[in-house]
Amino acid sequence: MDQRMLGKVRALLQKAESTEFPQEAEALTARAQELIARYNLDEALVEAELGGVRPDGRPVAVTHPYAGPKAMLLHVVAEANRCRSVWHRERGEATVLGFPSDLVAVELLFTSLLVQATSAMLQAGSRQDPSGRSRTKSFRHSFLSAYALRIGERLREATERMVNESTSADLSPVLASRNAAVERSVAELFPKLRRYRGSSPTNTDGWLHGRAAADQAALGHGELLDRWPGDARG
Repeated sequence: MDQRMLGKVRALLQKAESTEFPQEAEALTARAQELIARYNLDEALVEAELGGVRPDGRPVAVTHPYAGPKAMLLHVVAEANRCRSVWHRERGEATVLGFPSDLVAVELLFTSLLVQATSAMLQAGSRQDPSGRSRTKSFRHSFLSAYALRIGERLREATERMVNESTSADLSPVLASRNAAVERSVAELFPKLRRYRGSSPTNTDGWLHGRAAADQAALGHGELLDRWPGDARG
């Protein structure tokens, strides 16, 4: 990705991470995703004309605690940017596959959104049931799960908006070709993928807080994450 564009995106995301005002964070992250989407759509058209650019892969750390919801967050960020994420639970990381500029976008957004999610989760504090037993773990698991799903919706909306605003008649077939190329790379590199369905959220309070935080957020062998909840392939 162009260094000037990278600088603009990083500056927006850094402001989103540091602001104390949720609405400002939301606007900053949404703006970052729109800049990325617009730039990468233009880049896709140029690369299609030049030829020779192929999907690549890079590892991204997905650590405990709450590795499952974190992997889901990476998955939805990757999906919104035309990449695929394969989670290796035993290694504490995922492999993200996609075209180079899209991979840069995924890593930038995932890192920033994870910082924002963690901050919002910690600000929500700990939880106990009426008997005084800790419910913090289930609260935070449900919080991050809801956050990931809602962020995925918002990022896809931002990307689709940029696609719809494009005036290029060549864009749709180019994107379809790139998506197919990424799918082939996944099949070639990971022919024995297993499906992963995260455990269902058990804490309604955590789910509602996580979804609210997402609304306020600035926008070998492995396991290919399914969209959750639901049975559709992610």
